[in-house]
Amino acid sequence: MSLKKLHINIPSTGFLRLENIIGNPAKNIPAIIPVSRSAWYRGVNNGMFPPKIKIGCSTVWKIEDIHALIKQIDNQSNG
Repeated sequence: MSLKKLHINIPSTGFLRLENIIGNPAKNIPAIIPVSRSAWYRGVNNGMFPPKIKIGCSTVWKIEDIHALIKQIDNQSNG
């Protein structure tokens, strides 16, 4: 499945919290990368997904890294 076909609008710069990346059905937040929380953190720990950034007590990811991940996943699924 191509992630570009999801048509989720995310800004080009800034930060995203985990629920904005993997989604949260209870809050009606669609997933950009449709994986579970544990799968996401496993991917972060093994280098498959971008590294987390701690800002105070919050954990976030750079939007630029998420865009690069989407492009990488699309390239792998198309090639």
